[in-house]
Amino acid sequence: MSGPNHNNAKGMFENAKIRNEIVKPFFRELEVDPMGQYPLPDVSKMLIPTGWDKRVEEIMVEQGYTGGPWMYKGAKMCLHWPVWDYAFPNAKWIIVRRKPTDIINSCMRTGFMTAFGNRSNQLAVGAKDEYEGWKWWIDQHEDRFREMINAGLNCKVVWPDRMVGGDYSQIKDTLEWVGLEWGPEVTEFIEPKLWKARQKK
Repeated sequence: MSGPNHNNAKGMFENAKIRNEIVKPFFRELEVDPMGQYPLPDVSKMLIPTGWDKRVEEIMVEQGYTGGPWMYKGAKMCLHWPVWDYAFPNAKWIIVRRKPTDIINSCMRTGFMTAFGNRSNQLAVGAKDEYEGWKWWIDQHEDRFREMINAGLNCKVVWPDRMVGGDYSQIKDTLEWVGLEWGPEVTEFIEPKLWKARQKK
Protein backbone atom coordinates (compact mmCIF):
# COMPACT_ATOMS: atom_id res chain seq x y z
CA MET A 1 0.00 0.00 0.00
CA SER A 2 1.06 3.58 -0.53
CA GLY A 3 2.30 4.79 2.84
CA PRO A 4 1.91 8.09 4.70
CA ASN A 5 3.29 11.29 3.19
CA HIS A 6 3.03 15.05 3.68
CA ASN A 7 -0.25 15.08 1.71
CA ASN A 8 -1.85 12.28 3.73
CA ALA A 9 -0.69 11.47 7.25
CA LYS A 10 -2.53 8.13 7.30
CA GLY A 11 -1.49 6.94 3.87
CA MET A 12 -3.48 6.45 0.68
CA PHE A 13 -4.25 2.74 1.19
CA GLU A 14 -3.96 2.14 -2.56
CA ASN A 15 -2.22 -0.93 -3.95
CA ALA A 16 0.74 0.76 -5.64
CA LYS A 17 1.58 -2.17 -7.91
CA ILE A 18 -1.94 -2.48 -9.34
CA ARG A 19 -2.07 1.29 -9.79
CA ASN A 20 1.37 1.64 -11.37
CA GLU A 21 1.57 -1.55 -13.43
CA ILE A 22 -2.04 -1.97 -14.58
CA VAL A 23 -4.10 1.21 -14.22
CA LYS A 24 -1.60 3.89 -15.24
CA PRO A 25 -0.35 1.99 -18.33
CA PHE A 26 -3.97 1.52 -19.42
CA PHE A 27 -4.55 5.27 -19.14
CA ARG A 28 -1.39 5.89 -21.17
CA GLU A 29 -2.68 3.52 -23.87
CA LEU A 30 -5.85 5.64 -23.97
CA GLU A 31 -3.62 8.73 -24.34
CA VAL A 32 -5.09 10.37 -21.25
CA ASP A 33 -3.50 11.57 -18.04
CA PRO A 34 -2.24 8.56 -16.00
CA MET A 35 -2.84 10.67 -12.88
CA GLY A 36 -6.53 10.93 -13.76
CA GLN A 37 -6.53 14.73 -13.82
CA TYR A 38 -6.65 16.01 -17.43
CA PRO A 39 -7.37 14.83 -20.07
CA LEU A 40 -9.77 12.15 -18.82
CA PRO A 41 -10.87 8.91 -20.50
CA ASP A 42 -14.03 8.88 -22.61
CA VAL A 43 -15.99 6.01 -21.07
CA SER A 44 -18.39 5.87 -24.04
CA LYS A 45 -15.51 5.00 -26.42
CA MET A 46 -13.53 2.76 -24.08
CA LEU A 47 -12.47 -0.67 -25.34
CA ILE A 48 -12.50 -3.27 -22.59
CA PRO A 49 -9.12 -5.06 -22.28
CA THR A 50 -9.09 -8.81 -21.75
CA GLY A 51 -7.32 -10.43 -18.83
CA TRP A 52 -7.72 -7.50 -16.44
CA ASP A 53 -9.03 -9.80 -13.71
CA LYS A 54 -6.12 -12.24 -14.09
CA ARG A 55 -3.52 -9.46 -13.96
CA VAL A 56 -5.04 -8.03 -10.79
CA GLU A 57 -5.33 -11.44 -9.17
CA GLU A 58 -1.73 -12.37 -10.06
CA ILE A 59 -0.46 -9.30 -8.21
CA MET A 60 -2.65 -10.09 -5.22
CA VAL A 61 -1.39 -13.69 -5.04
CA GLU A 62 2.19 -12.45 -5.41
CA GLN A 63 1.56 -10.18 -2.42
CA GLY A 64 0.21 -12.99 -0.27
CA TYR A 65 -3.50 -13.30 -1.05
CA THR A 66 -4.75 -16.84 -0.41
CA GLY A 67 -8.54 -16.49 -0.60
CA GLY A 68 -11.58 -14.78 0.83
CA PRO A 69 -13.06 -11.29 0.43
CA TRP A 70 -10.75 -8.57 -0.84
CA MET A 71 -10.92 -4.89 -1.66
CA TYR A 72 -9.23 -2.57 -4.12
CA LYS A 73 -9.30 1.17 -3.51
CA GLY A 74 -8.54 3.51 -6.39
CA ALA A 75 -9.25 7.19 -6.89
CA LYS A 76 -9.46 6.67 -10.66
CA MET A 77 -11.79 3.66 -10.69
CA CYS A 78 -14.90 5.57 -11.71
CA LEU A 79 -13.01 6.99 -14.71
CA HIS A 80 -12.76 3.50 -16.22
CA TRP A 81 -15.48 1.71 -14.30
CA PRO A 82 -16.64 -0.47 -17.26
CA VAL A 83 -13.24 -2.22 -17.22
CA TRP A 84 -13.54 -3.19 -13.57
CA ASP A 85 -17.21 -4.10 -13.96
CA TYR A 86 -16.43 -6.43 -16.86
CA ALA A 87 -13.54 -8.04 -14.97
CA PHE A 88 -15.42 -8.38 -11.67
CA PRO A 89 -19.17 -8.34 -12.44
CA ASN A 90 -20.16 -9.44 -8.92
CA ALA A 91 -18.19 -6.72 -7.16
CA LYS A 92 -19.67 -4.40 -4.58
CA TRP A 93 -18.79 -0.76 -5.16
CA ILE A 94 -18.36 1.86 -2.43
CA ILE A 95 -18.56 5.40 -3.78
CA VAL A 96 -16.91 7.79 -1.33
CA ARG A 97 -18.23 11.34 -1.49
CA ARG A 98 -17.08 14.70 -0.22
CA LYS A 99 -18.40 18.25 -0.54
CA PRO A 100 -17.22 19.78 -3.86
CA THR A 101 -15.78 22.89 -2.21
CA ASP A 102 -13.71 20.70 0.13
CA ILE A 103 -12.41 18.65 -2.81
CA ILE A 104 -11.49 21.77 -4.79
CA ASN A 105 -9.66 23.35 -1.86
CA SER A 106 -7.82 20.08 -1.25
CA CYS A 107 -6.77 19.82 -4.92
CA MET A 108 -5.51 23.39 -4.97
CA ARG A 109 -3.21 22.85 -2.00
CA THR A 110 -1.99 19.34 -2.89
CA GLY A 111 1.35 19.38 -4.68
CA PHE A 112 0.67 16.66 -7.26
CA MET A 113 -2.76 18.00 -8.28
CA THR A 114 -1.46 20.36 -10.95
CA ALA A 115 -3.68 19.96 -14.02
CA PHE A 116 -5.79 23.08 -13.60
CA GLY A 117 -3.00 25.36 -12.55
CA ASN A 118 -2.32 25.08 -16.29
CA ARG A 119 -4.08 27.85 -18.21
CA SER A 120 -4.43 25.82 -21.43
CA ASN A 121 -6.25 23.05 -19.52
CA GLN A 122 -8.53 25.64 -17.94
CA LEU A 123 -9.44 26.98 -21.37
CA ALA A 124 -9.94 23.46 -22.75
CA VAL A 125 -12.73 22.79 -20.26
CA GLY A 126 -14.23 26.28 -20.40
CA ALA A 127 -12.96 27.35 -16.98
CA LYS A 128 -11.93 30.89 -16.15
CA ASP A 129 -9.54 29.87 -13.38
CA GLU A 130 -8.10 26.92 -11.45
CA TYR A 131 -11.10 26.71 -9.11
CA GLU A 132 -13.51 26.32 -12.04
CA GLY A 133 -11.18 23.78 -13.63
CA TRP A 134 -11.41 21.53 -10.60
CA LYS A 135 -15.16 22.09 -10.48
CA TRP A 136 -15.34 20.69 -14.04
CA TRP A 137 -13.23 17.72 -12.90
CA ILE A 138 -15.62 17.00 -10.02
CA ASP A 139 -18.60 17.21 -12.39
CA GLN A 140 -16.95 14.55 -14.58
CA HIS A 141 -16.61 12.23 -11.60
CA GLU A 142 -20.21 12.81 -10.58
CA ASP A 143 -21.31 11.93 -14.12
CA ARG A 144 -19.41 8.65 -13.82
CA PHE A 145 -21.04 7.91 -10.45
CA ARG A 146 -24.47 8.35 -12.03
CA GLU A 147 -23.50 6.09 -14.92
CA MET A 148 -22.38 3.37 -12.51
CA ILE A 149 -25.61 3.53 -10.53
CA ASN A 150 -27.79 3.70 -13.65
CA ALA A 151 -25.91 0.74 -15.17
CA GLY A 152 -27.01 -1.34 -12.21
CA LEU A 153 -23.67 -1.76 -10.44
CA ASN A 154 -24.05 -2.89 -6.84
CA CYS A 155 -23.17 0.44 -5.18
CA LYS A 156 -23.33 2.17 -1.85
CA VAL A 157 -22.51 5.83 -1.28
CA VAL A 158 -20.75 6.97 1.88
CA TRP A 159 -19.86 10.43 3.23
CA PRO A 160 -16.82 10.22 5.57
CA ASP A 161 -17.46 13.66 7.06
CA ARG A 162 -20.47 12.15 8.84
CA MET A 163 -18.20 9.61 10.53
CA VAL A 164 -15.81 12.35 11.61
CA GLY A 165 -18.81 14.07 13.18
CA GLY A 166 -19.67 10.91 15.13
CA ASP A 167 -22.41 9.49 12.89
CA TYR A 168 -21.31 5.92 12.15
CA SER A 169 -24.57 4.67 10.64
CA GLN A 170 -23.30 4.63 7.04
CA ILE A 171 -20.05 2.83 7.81
CA LYS A 172 -21.82 0.28 10.03
CA ASP A 173 -24.33 -0.42 7.27
CA THR A 174 -21.54 -0.67 4.68
CA LEU A 175 -19.47 -3.09 6.77
CA GLU A 176 -22.50 -5.32 7.24
CA TRP A 177 -23.20 -5.12 3.49
CA VAL A 178 -19.71 -6.39 2.60
CA GLY A 179 -19.74 -9.05 5.30
CA LEU A 180 -17.34 -7.47 7.78
CA GLU A 181 -17.85 -6.89 11.48
CA TRP A 182 -18.00 -3.59 13.34
CA GLY A 183 -15.31 -3.20 15.98
CA PRO A 184 -13.54 -0.52 18.05
CA GLU A 185 -10.67 -0.40 15.56
CA VAL A 186 -12.99 1.44 13.15
CA THR A 187 -13.57 4.45 15.38
CA GLU A 188 -9.95 4.33 16.55
CA PHE A 189 -8.83 4.75 12.95
CA ILE A 190 -10.99 7.85 12.35
CA GLU A 191 -9.09 10.93 13.50
CA PRO A 192 -11.19 14.12 13.49
CA LYS A 193 -8.06 16.20 14.13
CA LEU A 194 -6.61 15.22 10.75
CA TRP A 195 -9.90 16.01 9.01
CA LYS A 196 -10.15 19.44 10.66
CA ALA A 197 -6.51 20.18 9.84
CA ARG A 198 -7.22 19.52 6.16
CA GLN A 199 -10.19 21.89 6.23
CA LYS A 200 -8.13 24.72 7.74
CA LYS A 201 -5.14 24.60 5.38
